[in-house]
Amino acid sequence: MSDPRAFFEGSYLGDKARLSPAARLECKVCWHVYDPAEGCETWQIPPGTPFNALPDHWRCPVCDGARDQFMVLDGGAPHLPAVAAPPPPDPHLDATLREMPGRFEAVFREIHAAKMKGVPFVNETLGVKAVGFRAHEGRALGVLVTPWFMNLVLLPGAGDDWSALRTGDRELIEFPSGSYEFLAATRPETGPYKACSLFSPMFDFSSMLQAVETAQAVLPALLDPANREDGTRTGEIRRRAEARLEAEAEAQRQAAEGAPALPPHAAPAEVSRRAMIFGPRGEAAGSEGA
Repeated sequence: MSDPRAFFEGSYLGDKARLSPAARLECKVCWHVYDPAEGCETWQIPPGTPFNALPDHWRCPVCDGARDQFMVLDGGAPHLPAVAAPPPPDPHLDATLREMPGRFEAVFREIHAAKMKGVPFVNETLGVKAVGFRAHEGRALGVLVTPWFMNLVLLPGAGDDWSALRTGDRELIEFPSGSYEFLAATRPETGPYKACSLFSPMFDFSSMLQAVETAQAVLPALLDPANREDGTRTGEIRRRAEARLEAEAEAQRQAAEGAPALPPHAAPAEVSRRAMIFGPRGEAAGSEGA
């Protein structure tokens, strides 16, 4: 039985028997509430799933906090809707979520120490960290932070054979917030995986804490359909390209009419990757925190 001293005061002390099926629990870090009546869309947990039936790899969908950092909020509704039995555990996925983040960290720390020290585009104030890895449609999905890039990383599921992928192969993968371009990669220590660049280089970040907090916010934003129109990389890229074409056409028209060309500052501004991920409001928040 778990040692109660290992848990903070007010938690359920790690003893699932203390929880009623309808109990609502609150994350002590970010105050996110897990309500069994609603389940957890981020982790694809169906409504009606009690907290004590969540899979072992489940973590707070907002701050990635551990499940034993949740404390009982109330007993919840007296009756929950009927729900099908949870799917059987996936040993391959559980092993991937348990082992692969550490492997990626070890590989890229070695690369940093052996090959990247002193390279001009490396932000030496940062380190290597695998952040927020979780299950998504039978695969492990997370964010890898290094001093020279921040990437989404997607790992193969039990039924996937990615051995034929060539490094650099491109693929658009659909998420609730939009389509994102991933590149195939492989390393002896990790096997094949797919990566989507979010930031490179990493000079937007002045500290590792800032980089990790951004990485923690990526997956909830990626899996939130509300970000689809304004916050997706694909939408921002398309709008940026359209704005550039319009500006070029206007400059050509003015040149043909003998009018002075547009000054350089009138050209459309580049959209940062932060804006591509989180939309204009996220860009403003990131600027304030920089």
